[in-house]
Amino acid sequence: MWQNLVDISLTPTNLLVRALTVYFFIIVLLRIAGKREIGQMGTTEFVAILLISNAVQNSMNGGDNSLLGGMILALALVATSTFISILTFKYKLFRRLFEGTPTLLVHKGKIIYPNLKKERMNEPELFRLLRKQGLHNVMEINSAILEADGFLSVTKNEPDKK
Repeated sequence: MWQNLVDISLTPTNLLVRALTVYFFIIVLLRIAGKREIGQMGTTEFVAILLISNAVQNSMNGGDNSLLGGMILALALVATSTFISILTFKYKLFRRLFEGTPTLLVHKGKIIYPNLKKERMNEPELFRLLRKQGLHNVMEINSAILEADGFLSVTKNEPDKK
């Protein structure tokens, strides 16, 4: 009974390579998919994330269901995430590569449609995000920036001082 808890069917190196390969593959897929904050995910994006995790499970563990194998995979994923966090903190190149860059969507009351298209965002979605911040008229906005993490940062126009 206790034997299968630590009797891994793959080498630790094989498990590590599998974990790192899947980790970086999923990061690339999510970067291609675009910017979305978890709270802004629609149903389809949420379902896709759940199904991706299930789909790649076997490619990571290679059929190894041992406790030790799972612990090695978890360690590899957490260590990789920590390492990437350090790289993105220290180096701008890695920050751009892994986290992306902000995109200006509204400037001085005017929507920048090429940037909206680049982010695969439509007007109703932009207006929904603006309403969540209490803004109902695009003319009130000095700038609206879609941050690299998917959050929309908005600065309002300064009121005219007489």
